[in-house]
Amino acid sequence: MKKLRLNITGMSCVNCANAITRATSKLDGIKSAKVSLADNSALFEIEKGRDIDELQKIIKAKIKKLGYGVCNDYSELAKAEQNAIKSLLYKLIASVILACVVMYCSHILGFYAGLVAFLACSLSVFWCGFGFLKHAFLGIRAKNYDMNVLVSLSVLCAYFYSAFVFFVPEIFAENMRYLYFDSPTMIIAFVLFGKFLEANSKQKAKDFLKTLMDLSPRTAILIGADGKEKIIDVKELKIGDVVSVKSGFNIPSDGQIISGGAQIDESSITGESLPKYKSVNDSVFAGTTNINGFINVKISKSIDNTLLAEILELLQDSGSFKLNISRLADKIANVFTPLVIALSFITFAIWSFFDLPLGIMNALCVLIISCPCALGLAAPIASVCAISQAAKQGVLIKNPSIFERFNGAKYIVFDKTGTLTNAKLSIVKSTLNDNDLRLVAGVCALSGHLISKAICENVKIYEKASGNLNELAGLGLEYENGQILIGNAKLLAKHGVIFQEPCVKNLSVLVAIGGKYRGFIALNDSIKADAKFTIQSLKALNLEPIMLTGDKQTNAKSVADELGINSFFAEVLPTQKLEKIKELQEKGGVIFVGDGINDALALAQADVSIAISSGADIAKDAGDILLIKNDLKASIYALKLCAFARKIIKQNLAWAFVYNLICIPVAAGALYPLFNLSLNPAYGAMAMSLSSVCVVLNSLRLKAFK
Repeated sequence: MKKLRLNITGMSCVNCANAITRATSKLDGIKSAKVSLADNSALFEIEKGRDIDELQKIIKAKIKKLGYGVCNDYSELAKAEQNAIKSLLYKLIASVILACVVMYCSHILGFYAGLVAFLACSLSVFWCGFGFLKHAFLGIRAKNYDMNVLVSLSVLCAYFYSAFVFFVPEIFAENMRYLYFDSPTMIIAFVLFGKFLEANSKQKAKDFLKTLMDLSPRTAILIGADGKEKIIDVKELKIGDVVSVKSGFNIPSDGQIISGGAQIDESSITGESLPKYKSVNDSVFAGTTNINGFINVKISKSIDNTLLAEILELLQDSGSFKLNISRLADKIANVFTPLVIALSFITFAIWSFFDLPLGIMNALCVLIISCPCALGLAAPIASVCAISQAAKQGVLIKNPSIFERFNGAKYIVFDKTGTLTNAKLSIVKSTLNDNDLRLVAGVCALSGHLISKAICENVKIYEKASGNLNELAGLGLEYENGQILIGNAKLLAKHGVIFQEPCVKNLSVLVAIGGKYRGFIALNDSIKADAKFTIQSLKALNLEPIMLTGDKQTNAKSVADELGINSFFAEVLPTQKLEKIKELQEKGGVIFVGDGINDALALAQADVSIAISSGADIAKDAGDILLIKNDLKASIYALKLCAFARKIIKQNLAWAFVYNLICIPVAAGALYPLFNLSLNPAYGAMAMSLSSVCVVLNSLRLKAFK
């Protein structure tokens, strides 16, 4: 299924995003639409067989008709956002000056003072506040009642009432001749102030995304077949091309070094502060920097499929992903504005019986103080901050829904080989003769399994086999319909081979040739240096560690005892791992950490899954979290960050709900009968503006999480 991403400008609250979502979802050929206020983006899923270019034109036209702008790429969006912030600043300064003029004139009696106040107020409303009025008009036309409608209604009501009182006072009773020119100007000034702070804060939340965008070089030095160098656009690079990367230059795409050596700064990708020396056969990533040395790199991935591209895609998707609690907040926001308008009329009707000026002020205050924006921003802005902060530390959060699912986790289940151990096996004993050992290595050369690779690396001199190989997950290798069997006891028993299982503590690979047992190969795998610390730290988080492995009982027990894991299950097949995860889930939430193909089912089933970057691609695809640095300690950081992000989201939502529950009744005059207190609409505007700013600033605490 094709996906289309667009960058949108001009959205001011969650109802703007909801309006675009509703309008574009109805278009023919669009399967789904997700619009994010947090990062001003939209992600569309296009139905199969549809022309994406034609649909893009239709979608853009629809969005522009609603009154919003569309940018072609992120750099254009960033520039548009910077221009919007500058425009906000200029209008904010102008609105403050105009508000001061109106406030000064309101204390001077006379026609000319009133005229100056009217002109200053007009300039504030129709120039400084033009953006609110424009989006309110377009929103009403599209049946989308957002924050702009509330601001515009309150401002225009006060403005036109005051204008009529000033120019034609005779149509009003004596006790109704009040001027409120100060209210619209103060409202515009405070709302612009809040929007300016919010826009700057949202920019800070996305600063890591912009940093990553800047890492990708625009050009590359291609080495042709004749050995000559040529500067080309990175988009022209193909898999198999060889590029030259000189000192001080960024690597254009993922690949493997084929000559030379250099100190590579990978801090932007892995979070590792110290540069790492890399030479022939080492892998390098797009966006990392050659700080000292000279290398030639053979490109292994297109620029759209690099690790850097994957990180960028995840960060961009994070703002569009809807948590369940976000969907509830959006539904509330959709009916919020009509309810507030109705409440404003009720407030006016009730208070005007007792005091008309008070009724007008309270009704205006209800309109202006209500804020659906904080509800819409509560979860998305926190998700963006958490995911970008995690990426800085070498942790990719691929699925933001874990912020909800993480709650209640009781067990953390580990695979053994490659997860708790280094998966660097060496042969410590073999009962095979040299010919059989070389024959086994030749068959293993057809397999990509870690054990197969280890045997090949240790034997070194062998001839690669050319027959048919069948890899059986959790059992081993069948070559030429079982003519050669390389695996565990279950594999040999399955084929009826009579054998005596070796009494060794290490990992043993049994070999049968021609239906007869020939011997075994014993391999040893060392435990990762940070594994014990990780297990102890996770226990401190009240998580019970469990180990699942396809390895035999003696090897599993040795590793479990050394790491302090009390519960482990050995000799389990991938399907048995899946069943064990399901069994544990009946008792509590399960987090699974793995790296291999045989972990994919368990990773997909677990409530939260963590994949090790050094593992198989299928395992990475299944994981909710990917540890780029292959650092087990990073799992502790990831889980703590998820818990903190969940806490921030709950705080944001609580603040948004409590703010409206308290402030709307106060604005409606709930305190007036008891304390003779009523809220000025200008202060209501300030409170409304700061409510969204508080949500964004609270989310920015995630940027400092270590």
